[in-house]
Amino acid sequence: MNRPQREAAVRRILERAPAPVPPDLYGEAVRRGDRMLRRRQLARRLWWLLLCAAAVAFTVWAVTARPWVEPPSQTTPPITGW
Repeated sequence: MNRPQREAAVRRILERAPAPVPPDLYGEAVRRGDRMLRRRQLARRLWWLLLCAAAVAFTVWAVTARPWVEPPSQTTPPITGW
């Protein structure tokens, strides 16, 4: 099918009367949209909750483990009695 034939086919399709739309389509679309928004909002809240829980867990671990402090040396015993 060459270009003029495709253009003629598209014009025929566009000139036809639009297909009838079911009467409950709007209500169904609104219901689905509301459900999608609620799911997205729930997912966003869960994501923030998980992020905050991870930050709190890291803070508690860092305060208790103190990874910035150098561990005591294990190679030589402490010298006493000098």
